[in-house]
Amino acid sequence: MCARNSIYTTPKPCKHLADYKLRHGFNTYYSIRNCLKTTPNGRTRVAKHTTKIPRCSFCDRYQGRLYFCLMCSSLWCPTHILLHTQSEKGHEVAIDMDRSELYCCLCCDQVYDPDFDKVVVCNQVKDLPGGSKSKTNGFEACGERSSKRKRLDSGIGLDLKKSKLLVSMRDRRAKSCYPLGLRGLNNLGSTCFMNSVLQALLHAPPLRNYFLNDRHNSIQCRKRSGEKLCLLCDIDAISSAMFSGDRTPYTPAHFLYSWWQHSSNLASYEEQDAHEFFISVLDGIHETESKIRNSGKDDGDCQCIAHRAFSGLLRSDVTCISCGFTSTTYDPCVDISLNMDTSNLSSSNANKPIKPDEKTELRDSSKQLSIRRLPLVLCLHIKRVEHSLVRKISRKINQYMQFPFSLDMTPYLSSSIVRSKFGNRIFTFEYDNSNSSAAYEIFAVIAHSGMLESGHYVTYLRLKNQWYKCDDAWISEVDEGIVRASQCYMLFYVQKLLYNEAIEDSSFVHISPRRDPFDSTAGCS
Repeated sequence: MCARNSIYTTPKPCKHLADYKLRHGFNTYYSIRNCLKTTPNGRTRVAKHTTKIPRCSFCDRYQGRLYFCLMCSSLWCPTHILLHTQSEKGHEVAIDMDRSELYCCLCCDQVYDPDFDKVVVCNQVKDLPGGSKSKTNGFEACGERSSKRKRLDSGIGLDLKKSKLLVSMRDRRAKSCYPLGLRGLNNLGSTCFMNSVLQALLHAPPLRNYFLNDRHNSIQCRKRSGEKLCLLCDIDAISSAMFSGDRTPYTPAHFLYSWWQHSSNLASYEEQDAHEFFISVLDGIHETESKIRNSGKDDGDCQCIAHRAFSGLLRSDVTCISCGFTSTTYDPCVDISLNMDTSNLSSSNANKPIKPDEKTELRDSSKQLSIRRLPLVLCLHIKRVEHSLVRKISRKINQYMQFPFSLDMTPYLSSSIVRSKFGNRIFTFEYDNSNSSAAYEIFAVIAHSGMLESGHYVTYLRLKNQWYKCDDAWISEVDEGIVRASQCYMLFYVQKLLYNEAIEDSSFVHISPRRDPFDSTAGCS
């Protein structure tokens, strides 16, 4: 990997945090180090009192989220933190006690500060087995840890035994070490939508193999294109960091900045929709590779990694009921959006398999959607937003939905539907999927909790048949029941052949650059 250009900068903090640091420097950061406590699953919280239950200074509330004022050390609930800020000048910055993240009370949003991030990360390293117990300057300890990490990373290479030993030494729990590739991502200020999608993308077998095989070489990319910002280079950097063996949370600030340049309309610290971000990233990968290849092909024939992994083809048949004439159209897709049936949520309906929408258009025609070509990675987007045209409001659908871990897409293929309609005639049609694998296994679930305006995204990853919860910087092992009970928003399935290969390749190490990661699955596409 090449050295980062100076154009890569950490996103600027809000003006209130900048003013606070100008007046007080890092003194408060140092003073709260002893209040940072790392839980057994690696999550860092602010524990002000060892015996007393933390409560809001105004309403005495103790349940839910509480904020710790950096100026006066008082505690406030989300309802009264703004009241405190407005009545006390200079008390704009607080800490989310449950997540150990900075919060601007006037901006009403989480804010990112690399200096505060160093204090939290150094505290996590200190609490690891064998970590430093020194009470010296946290920034010096973090610098020492960084230099040690570089020496360790340079010696890891392809030695699986050394990688597993490193993972085991750094594991925060007494249980067996997590699979290589599991690493938390720091929240940069309401960026849980980004972290959740990145976890799913980087663990999708085609994309994982692509980047670990060095199919996008950052050094060659910069020499060839001369571009200062490259979305693929930043994803490649995150992939290398995720599979380096380092267990400390990674900060994807460079990627966030690069993505902002690609999607300037979404460049803000406000919470974004995970599905919109997913589409935006795939578009960015497609545009970047198209510039590199100087390719003008349509998405259906595109050879970029985004479309090779996620691209499928939908078939739409509109049939006139009167004369029987059928109009057929084909549309490329990288995911399938599914409506939740809110009219009848009985248990009998909940057990029905997921289908593409089938609805009647007008009085004299019917519409049938089917899948002509399946992708290697199938993404299902669950529509959880319901719009009322009468009341002109939107609300989130909080009902839980049953979803399968193993999915057979054969009934929804165009070939299956046409044969069921016309019978097994002896003729061949171009949309026959007989050579494609229709059996899928789930490997990632993105869930959303909370309200439509303010919620939180987490990702559940299925690695070697064990589920792990990725909640920003914190990774924890969870049971299957926790995943099934989540409010799923995006479901990621991979063709069963690829899933089984991922289980067998438990080391997750680099493969020879000469081998195309799609060679073994060429028949599936």
